[in-house]
Amino acid sequence: MDANIRLSGFALIRGFKKTGLGLPKWCGQGGRMLTAFGMDITIVIPVYNQIAYTQGCLRSLAPDIAGGVAVVVVDNGSADGTREWLDQQAGIKVIHNPENRGCAAAWNQGWAAAPAAWTIVLNNDVLLPAGWRDALLGAAGREGLDIVSPAMREGELNYDLEEYARQFTNRMAAVMRRGHAHGVCFAVRREVFARIGGFDEAFRIGQFEDADFFRRARGAGFVLGTTGACFFHHFGSATQNALRGDPAPGPYAAENRAHFRKKWRLNWVRRRWERSLMALRFWIWRTRERRAQGHTLLEKWQAGRLRYY
Repeated sequence: MDANIRLSGFALIRGFKKTGLGLPKWCGQGGRMLTAFGMDITIVIPVYNQIAYTQGCLRSLAPDIAGGVAVVVVDNGSADGTREWLDQQAGIKVIHNPENRGCAAAWNQGWAAAPAAWTIVLNNDVLLPAGWRDALLGAAGREGLDIVSPAMREGELNYDLEEYARQFTNRMAAVMRRGHAHGVCFAVRREVFARIGGFDEAFRIGQFEDADFFRRARGAGFVLGTTGACFFHHFGSATQNALRGDPAPGPYAAENRAHFRKKWRLNWVRRRWERSLMALRFWIWRTRERRAQGHTLLEKWQAGRLRYY
């Protein structure tokens, strides 16, 4: 970023502080510039086959790429033309792995390749509406969040995403599920990686690496949240479905579950207690949101109708 622009940005922030009116919405805690003057943001997308989803995701990110946001795509040994197609794309950094190293390793490769004030991790089977990035990081700044996820709708894309996102965020902008984030899309402040490190690569392929990371972050005192100020579409488990179609995926799900339970000393009683507590929290969130706004932060199109979670 041009030094004059950077200096003028900090001068403007100091000016807002001196007025006593507080900081504008595009500023984070402590006056960190999120989007207005800088692009100190990296978007990391791990992919494994499923080229059509990757193409759709990157098309929806075209404004971000054109605006100078670093996008790192980590190809985990795809064999469906993804590698060749990615190599033809301008404006993105591509990392090719000769084999499927899994989500945790790919995420670590991505954020390490382009360290930034904020790293946004995305699944490849998502579509982002206009303004999503500013809305997500703006909510993080206003709410003092270190890890933040957007609201989402999963399933068939049988609606107008841009219009639905506009109406949804108008109604749900102030809604926050504090303490919760999800692995489909989450933004992480640099300080989180600095204190707790990256993702645990002992979780092979996928599953539990996000839950483990969020648990470590909460234990270190960082604040997580899911915001209604940002909305996106998730087709749903495309990468996991692809992995299940692999001729020899291996028993990674059971191994990851066992590693997670051992690492966090989760015996049967503790697992039962935590599941019950989480179910109660989700019931409260879902009930309050649906009654007050007519939406919830997680919606799914299932069996021919929209369901709320």
